[in-house]
Amino acid sequence: MSKFKFCTSFLLILFIFGCGQNPFTGKSTLALVPNSQIIPMSFQQYNQVLEESKVIKEGDQAQMIQRVGLKIANASERWLIENGYPNYTDDYKWEFNLIDDDQVNAWAMPGGKVAFYTGILPIAENEAGVAAIMGHEVAHALANHGQQRMSAGQIQQTVGAVGTIALGNQDQQTQELFTTAYGIGSQIGVMLPFSRNHETEADKIGIKLMAIAGYNPDEAAKLWKRMKESSGGAGPPQFLSTHPSNDERINNLQNWSAEAKAEAAKFGVTSFQN
Repeated sequence: MSKFKFCTSFLLILFIFGCGQNPFTGKSTLALVPNSQIIPMSFQQYNQVLEESKVIKEGDQAQMIQRVGLKIANASERWLIENGYPNYTDDYKWEFNLIDDDQVNAWAMPGGKVAFYTGILPIAENEAGVAAIMGHEVAHALANHGQQRMSAGQIQQTVGAVGTIALGNQDQQTQELFTTAYGIGSQIGVMLPFSRNHETEADKIGIKLMAIAGYNPDEAAKLWKRMKESSGGAGPPQFLSTHPSNDERINNLQNWSAEAKAEAAKFGVTSFQN
């Protein structure tokens, strides 16, 4: 078997057997790297970030981050159990920390490790705003977006290697042109849209989780209006960005709010905290 045929066969095997399922969407997902490998690495990296950062352990803000995080995590557990996934988060160890840093940022790592930066709190404005951010970040962890991105990166590298092998008999200039074109094309045409889809997916899952946790999902769109104002509307063109545009995000969240309230009602939640 030629190297080219071997690589394409190997790639096909990856696609066939390297799949999982997102319980919130029912969609098949890339899962070439198992969570049994990813989650321990995630915990280690998270602890390293905490060691290198100024973590706020006491005070109203730190308590709020803990409170909101646990409510969102509990809401996700309720949803998963109700929908037939009682053991989905057995390997998760939820942790929510507030880091003293001016970055307007929050993030989650596989396995339920979440960090908030103090710089985002003024834009969050209230506890429901924090819940909108928290729901989004928890959704990333639950939907295994980290696993999917790592898996997509592996496929991107493999496809690039297959192309290089296929052009092995071509002159060096042709090979270099392919490498450059493939790198740009796969990033803009595949990897960035893949990442934007994850952001949109996390928004849609997150707004439901915040509603089930008792927070007003109307606040999610308001949060992103404040995000847009804080950035002055600046940002790269959407096709060059890892995130959807602010306006698209706001419109989506406004449209999904009623659906989130209906989902929360299934769990007996009919009044919401702003």
